[in-house]
Amino acid sequence: MGESMQGLHRSHRCTEVSNQNIGEAVTVMGWVQKRRNLGSLIFVDLRDRSGILQIVFDEDIIGAEGFAKAGTLRSEYVIAVTGTVNKRSAAVNEHLKTGDIEVAAKSLRILSESETPPFPIEENSQTKDELRLKYRYLDLRRPDLQRNLMMRSKVASLIRNFMEKEGFLEIETPMMQKSTPEGARDYLIPSRMHPGKFYALPQSPQLFKQLLMCSGYDRYIQISRCFRDEDLRADRQPEFTQIDMELSFVDAEDVMDVNERLLQYVFQEAIGVKISLPLPRMPWQEAMDRYGTDKPDTRFGMELTDVSETVAGCGFGVFTGALESGGSVRGINVKGQGKMPRKKIDKLVEFAKGYGAKGLAYLCVNDDGTYKSSFAKFMEEAQLQALAEKMQAEPGDLLLFAAGQNKMVWNVLGALRLEMGKELGLMDENQYNFLWVTEFPLLEWSDEEQRYMAMHHPFTMPMEEDWDKIDSAPGEVRAKAYDIVLNGTELGGGSVRIHRNDIQEKMFEVLGFTKEKAWENFGFLLNAFQYGVPPHAGLAYGFDRMVMHMVHADSIRDVIAFPKVKDASDLMSEAPESVDKVQLEELGLMLADPQ
Repeated sequence: MGESMQGLHRSHRCTEVSNQNIGEAVTVMGWVQKRRNLGSLIFVDLRDRSGILQIVFDEDIIGAEGFAKAGTLRSEYVIAVTGTVNKRSAAVNEHLKTGDIEVAAKSLRILSESETPPFPIEENSQTKDELRLKYRYLDLRRPDLQRNLMMRSKVASLIRNFMEKEGFLEIETPMMQKSTPEGARDYLIPSRMHPGKFYALPQSPQLFKQLLMCSGYDRYIQISRCFRDEDLRADRQPEFTQIDMELSFVDAEDVMDVNERLLQYVFQEAIGVKISLPLPRMPWQEAMDRYGTDKPDTRFGMELTDVSETVAGCGFGVFTGALESGGSVRGINVKGQGKMPRKKIDKLVEFAKGYGAKGLAYLCVNDDGTYKSSFAKFMEEAQLQALAEKMQAEPGDLLLFAAGQNKMVWNVLGALRLEMGKELGLMDENQYNFLWVTEFPLLEWSDEEQRYMAMHHPFTMPMEEDWDKIDSAPGEVRAKAYDIVLNGTELGGGSVRIHRNDIQEKMFEVLGFTKEKAWENFGFLLNAFQYGVPPHAGLAYGFDRMVMHMVHADSIRDVIAFPKVKDASDLMSEAPESVDKVQLEELGLMLADPQ
């Protein structure tokens, strides 16, 4: 049983007590991290969100009854202690903020007892994720997770501070919206008042923030919850947080400028990292050609090389076949790995197949300048030499090649480059390489839908100089879109929006929307655009991803208080769960029999 507070007030958090307080009386409260009983003295490490403070129970000071009570303490008991701050009697603990002091307890109150926790509450827990997430309220007591969530709070506060000074207004947009089936799947909410009709949870506040620009609010920001019902990957959550913004009377340069200064301010203030401005920029096409991805990690080299011209007309059918069907042959040079065992190379071939490749060709440059290759018998010595020269290969290097349609080749080599970079330890986690990727294609072809889809969304402004190709070569039209990339992660993305009705209608037509369908889905936005709309542009960051990079977490789950697992369920609260039949009837819903 726990005792009550009975007028007791906490004077300090654990690590707010310092050697400045020596000789003072303090009252501290928290959880018992551990207890050591030395017979005449009992030592307790007391923990709260600020850290750990050592408490000493001495029978001569606290009395026999208090000392006996201290002997009953166990891990995770919640206690209140009043006592005097002293210099440590034993050795100083360099690893603790309060390592040179302790509190000699004069009184002890056990506020709450605890069962033995299912796993130790400690940093860098080795406990399986499933168990930690089932008992997330205990997992969240761990100091490393608490530091992550405190950092998250600090970053949100810094962003609000900076943006307010830049003239942004924080405005909330609705959580219950109309479903707009362009992009990922919506989470739907049935309406009781309108049987058979549904709201959708927002995938982003996109349409509403554009409406706020139509309404003259000029600069909007929101730290906003967003929801997507998609198949989860390691760093996706069904609900996540966006730092969402929109600006009026601007072009791409203005948006990039304010965001560069925002990032510089937040990274300096939150984690002491200096970012020099302006940030580098790279057009989408260059990013794909050099790194095989539109979110390149520029902390290391190993860039892709297009060797299509070098291998044209060679005797290797895989290469020539790819070129004949309009594809390319590209490679990466893994420096110093020419002696990689065949078994390991076979593993890389399997890895490449996972990204759509039929296989992977390799060429090892031996120390004596000779070659060992999976395709040597199809090529003459001079051709192999020309290929090695094109790849700037030196003795001891391993060259890996993929051949096929550009999209697949980029995909395979981009992933392979990251895999090798990770394996060879080429990425410094204390290096923060920011990059703007610009000039994205406006549209991408979907084999599944057999039509062009918007690469960002249907409201993205095309580059004026490309607009005349919209009918003849829609795939070549570039967009006024920009992504901010950090160490190979897309941190945020945005674009200049279409504010002209004629361009917007044409865009819907290219995307395969009839005029009726476009108005049915986006009518309220198109309507608003008839009443004077300013040129506007915006950007949104994945807030969880940003904080994840700042604290070097392995997953966004480590910076979200109550995350979901891969199948979008919550192991702690057991959501989603079936609901009462009466609730379904009220909503006019009937469930199909599970197959």
